[in-house]
Amino acid sequence: MVLTVLAVSFLTFTAFSVIPGNAATSILGTEATPEKTAALEHELGLDRPFAVRYAVWLGDFLRGNMGTSYSYRIPVGELIAGKLSVTMTLTVMSFLMILALSIPLGITSAMHMGKRRDRLIQVTGQIIMAVPPFFMGMVLTLIFGLGLKWFTPGGYVSFQDNPAGFLGYLICPALAIALPRSAMSGRFLRNSLVKETPLDYVRTAYSRGNDSHGVFYGHMLRNAMIPTVTFLAVIVPEIVAGSIIVEQVFGIPGIGRILLSSISSRDYPVVQAIVVMITILVTGMNFLADILYHKLDPRVGLS
Repeated sequence: MVLTVLAVSFLTFTAFSVIPGNAATSILGTEATPEKTAALEHELGLDRPFAVRYAVWLGDFLRGNMGTSYSYRIPVGELIAGKLSVTMTLTVMSFLMILALSIPLGITSAMHMGKRRDRLIQVTGQIIMAVPPFFMGMVLTLIFGLGLKWFTPGGYVSFQDNPAGFLGYLICPALAIALPRSAMSGRFLRNSLVKETPLDYVRTAYSRGNDSHGVFYGHMLRNAMIPTVTFLAVIVPEIVAGSIIVEQVFGIPGIGRILLSSISSRDYPVVQAIVVMITILVTGMNFLADILYHKLDPRVGLS
């Protein structure tokens, strides 16, 4: 996990060192002259060797200092703290919705394999999987915002001003992210359960007098959840990426807006900090998935 975060930080730092463009020129704009550009590069430390700049940045980051934004001239941590919390709230809500939707759908589909209910779930899921999150967000805005008036599009309120209003406004964005992934996760769980059906331990469970619900919930589900947990951990980056995109559709002031503006303005400290923070979140979720394996299957050892 630590090596992955270090590798991503190095690759991110390297990418912004080799791509065309100059942060000093972007900051100065029309006032950029060779003398002013050189002076600003020296002030920002951009004229130092790559290895020195990376070592200094990494050392500061490990001490909790993410640097200073080139564009806003304030500490990066202060700049992204509130916005990152909004994006993380949206991400967590989306993930919980995926769990709440995909597990019941996967079980229902597997229990009625080949029947009308199974086919209906599979066809509906296939259609939903084909819809990208940003378009799903537009559809939900049209239906629940403009049609049913359940929320006001663009009427975002912060958690400090109205906690209930803040969480309520994030429901539709979270649903836009969760629906396609729920269809994918539900199908994955359904297929995992179907693969368990012909195994010997299932026939033994039925021979002992267990009904379908007892076999599914008491025996098959635990085994089928092991590959499903892996799949859920894999889609975490997609959930985070979906959050950043959907924020633009619903006008949510998360890290998506500041990330895009920082990339265009070559505000490297902000972009590097956000990328590393997202990497920590993703690797952390995979780490938790590894721990959960052990709980689901004691044969999986921890070392």
